[in-house]
Amino acid sequence: MERIHGITMDKLIGRQEEKKILANALSSPEAELIAVYGRRRVGKTYLIRNAYKERIIFEMTGIHEAKLAEQLQNFSLSLQNAMNSAVPPAIPDNWITAFDFLRKYLSTKLSSQKSVIFFDEFPWIHTAKSGFLQAFEHFWNVWASRQANLLLVICGSAASWMMENIINNKGGLHNRISRQIRLLPFNLGEVESYLKSKRINLDQYQVLQLYMVMGGIPHYLKDMKPGESAAQYIDRLCFTKDGTLKGEFKNLYRSLFDNAQNHEAVIRALAKKRQGLTRNEIMEATGLSSGGTTTKLFSELEESGFISQYIPFDKDSKDAIYKLSDEYSLFYLKFMEGAKSTGAGTWLRQLNSASFRSWSGFAFESICLKHVVQIKRSLGIEGVHSEISAWRYVPQKGGSGAQIDLLIDRQDLCINICEMKFSTAEFVIDKKYSGELENKIKVFRNNTKPKKTLFLTMVTTYGVHKNSYFSHLIQNEVTAAALFK
Repeated sequence: MERIHGITMDKLIGRQEEKKILANALSSPEAELIAVYGRRRVGKTYLIRNAYKERIIFEMTGIHEAKLAEQLQNFSLSLQNAMNSAVPPAIPDNWITAFDFLRKYLSTKLSSQKSVIFFDEFPWIHTAKSGFLQAFEHFWNVWASRQANLLLVICGSAASWMMENIINNKGGLHNRISRQIRLLPFNLGEVESYLKSKRINLDQYQVLQLYMVMGGIPHYLKDMKPGESAAQYIDRLCFTKDGTLKGEFKNLYRSLFDNAQNHEAVIRALAKKRQGLTRNEIMEATGLSSGGTTTKLFSELEESGFISQYIPFDKDSKDAIYKLSDEYSLFYLKFMEGAKSTGAGTWLRQLNSASFRSWSGFAFESICLKHVVQIKRSLGIEGVHSEISAWRYVPQKGGSGAQIDLLIDRQDLCINICEMKFSTAEFVIDKKYSGELENKIKVFRNNTKPKKTLFLTMVTTYGVHKNSYFSHLIQNEVTAAALFK
């Protein structure tokens, strides 16, 4: 157990800032309305239930793709559970009546100690033409916001819906959200701690393997057993007929987005391009048309953490490069969809294949881009203000092009040009790759004319072999171990 700001909660891995926000809200002298959003399976429900435990006096979880009548019945059953009654209350005719039922119930339960109402999967409750959001706004503005001992939490996996309709609401909830939490996946260090809390002791290379496949999604990691290797767990979850992740991709986007086939099309296009694609390149690859609908689609995928946008060095947002940032989606499309081989040992048989080498480089690079704070810490520049970008140059006619996936542009007049390479042993720079690196620096200098010192920096799994090419070219190196810190 741990206490944060006087509030006792079970031991949670990471989530330090989120726990402080929740504890502060619980000790606030005013009514609180908290919005929590983040992608599916990231641990939102667990966080709220763990933080508020016995303080929750009413909880309702929306039903995916249910109709108004079913959601209202769900409300009635949730109220029955809260009242601990043998008989459910009458099913309300509409949401205005439902919230009046809730108000009457809460009026008998509120005391001097702050109590919590929890609506989970909030966007799913708001069915078309149901009036739910309007009724909720009325409930909060007219009654709930005046109850100093009331805390209301709304959670949603449809991050873009939460942003548009709750956090940036221009109607009755405008500026009503008192605190918000965007819950992100675990980083590598938190995954390692989470596994250790389950008595699973793997070396960092095996934890890295898991992360490359599943990312930092706690739900994907929760079924691992002590004594099981990363490869065994990947086989069991991804390549057996009852594996938890075998059908996850089909549900992942459909549960979050309307017209999810368009979202999947963007994901599939980006999965084929390690270097990323511009908006126009994505539209060309998918057949999507320019306009507000496509802009919203990009925003939905980005807010939900499936894609990331990188502004190229010396460019602006119209030249942004988009990259796939969901590890599971990349793995599924590369190895699971239409897989001919399944069962025990499937993943182990892939480890020496060309497909593995291609995928592992892509996946490791994506992980590095999520751990730039740790890379900066390892380089000793954590306190130096810097801007993170990517850069690529495509020559118009002939000449040499170049791609840099991570530039750390520092206020102290230096730029770290980072090369990220996955390998199962020390990475060796040979003559061919040395020439590629020299060309990359040359093309960058010639086309950007930077008035800063350039440091070529290698980020690898086990470090770089110290040969003459290393000595000639590399100023800094970072190993995967640093990403865990």
